[in-house]
Parts: sequence; C-alpha cells; structure tokens
Amino acid sequence: MELEKEEIAVGVMLRPLSAADAFALASAYAENRTHLEPWEPVRPESFFTAEGQAERIDGLLRQFAENTVVPWVFEARDGRIVGAITLSGISRGPFCSSSLGYWVAADQQNKGLASGAVERVCRIARDTIGLHRIEASTLTDNTGSQRVLAKCGFEAIGLAPDYLHINGRWRDCRLFQRVLHDHAPAL
Repeated sequence: MELEKEEIAVGVMLRPLSAADAFALASAYAENRTHLEPWEPVRPESFFTAEGQAERIDGLLRQFAENTVVPWVFEARDGRIVGAITLSGISRGPFCSSSLGYWVAADQQNKGLASGAVERVCRIARDTIGLHRIEASTLTDNTGSQRVLAKCGFEAIGLAPDYLHINGRWRDCRLFQRVLHDHAPAL
C-alpha cells in the first residue's frame, strides 16, 4: 500500500513511519514523557531510546507488511516528530474494522494536528484500505481526545470498565466508532 505525505496543519506533515525515525521518535517520546504519562501504559526505559524505538518500529513495519497495522508520524518543518497516529488490529471480512490511536506533543496541542490527522486517516481507511469502520477509546477523563473524535464524526458507543492498563492501573474507557461506508466487504 502506497501512503503519501500530506500537510495536516500549518507546517506539520502526516507521513508514513520509517525505520529512519528511531532517533527522532525516541527524542519525541523522551521530550513528551511527562505529558503522555497519564494516557499511556507504563513504559520500560528502553522505550525512550533510539535502540528501543528501532526495535518497536521494526515490529510495526513488519505488521504493516502483513496489512494489520498502518503507522504514521507527524513531522514539523524542522524535522521533529511531534505526534503519531496508528491504525491497528486491521480486520477484514465481515468485521472490516480497525482501532485508532494517536498522540500529539505537548507544545503542539490545540493546533488542529489530531483532528487533521484523524480526518486524513479515516479517508485512507475508507478509500485505500477499504475499511467499514474505525473504533477508538479514550480514558473517561480525556476530554481533549473525546472532542477530537466527536469533531471527526465518531460517535460514543459505550463505556468499558477496567478496559486498559494505563499509568500503572486498570482504567475505564469511553468507546467510540466512526462508520466509514455501508458497502459490502471485499471478498
């Protein structure tokens, strides 16, 4: 699958993740560690290193080759990675669905990056990947992400108690979905 680079906000591009991103992604995660900590699982120290990111990226790119994951990064004009978005758990057949996850750097909040990326990824999921729907979850107190999802046409579909192990404990999540089309799945 060919993915193109596209501007999602002034001076920020959405582009496919590449093996060359290990150092920049490690730097971005290290710089945003405190900002992301309330919303993410506990990470080993290796996660914040270029070597740890190289290993992680290698796994994501293998899954991309198997058509089960599609990872992108947000790249600023200066080459810094300032966020990421991923479709994971891509399922075909009668389900024809995927899960969406994303993050935005602390210094890039409220600039439209998440909304721009989510909209673009939904179009790719529908037009290029052929998915019927995308699901997403947020912690119940992550109102920023909930606003992004609502703005991008996701609807709340429920509450999942003890859904994800985040920041050292099981957390309740709000579940969302966006139906992309009503065509029958490709066989």
